[in-house]
Amino acid sequence: MKKLKKTNPIRVMLVDDHPAFRKGMAALIESEPDLSVVAETGDGRDALQVYRAKKPDVVLMDLRLPGLGGVEATLAIRKEFPDARVIVLTTFDTDEDIFRAIQSGAKSYLLKDTPDDELATAIRGVHAGKQILSDKLSRRLAERQQRPELTQREMDVLQMLIKGRSNREIGTALFLCEDTVKAHFKTLFAKLKVQDRTEAAISAIRHGIVHLD
Repeated sequence: MKKLKKTNPIRVMLVDDHPAFRKGMAALIESEPDLSVVAETGDGRDALQVYRAKKPDVVLMDLRLPGLGGVEATLAIRKEFPDARVIVLTTFDTDEDIFRAIQSGAKSYLLKDTPDDELATAIRGVHAGKQILSDKLSRRLAERQQRPELTQREMDVLQMLIKGRSNREIGTALFLCEDTVKAHFKTLFAKLKVQDRTEAAISAIRHGIVHLD
């Protein structure tokens, strides 16, 4: 049977590095009478180029991608196309991931286990100009927004901490004296509301401030 052509469907672009997931997502979207997949890529570096070529209405963007992460890819797309409508669709739900995605300009943040009908509804809502966030994720985002920002140097120190480096090793790697490293930890402890290095590492990982690769 010849497939009927959809009339003015919402044109969706998929950005995910798992081909099987993209195939399943494409089948879901194509099953909706008003949605259609017009482009897909598995590499964050290609996202802008593909977007530029296809001009989709809505992008479904994973966070962890080869070449360029989903947040960075979203920023790149929205820098050139400020009206681009991006939905982050991921397995990660830490406070920092949600915060960074919304900061980058994403209009919605969904987990990959979101029911099919809710995903389709979110695509339609974002296409209509709405921001779609569940109550739970909205609360998580609000909590994250109350936490002080970390400087890049503090982030560098945290990255070294979760690798098990001592103050001396961190200082050597970052060209800092040990007293300066200790001062950074003191500030970090206050910002993260923790008491010691172990609590800082646990908090940073739990909230998604740093990731164990």
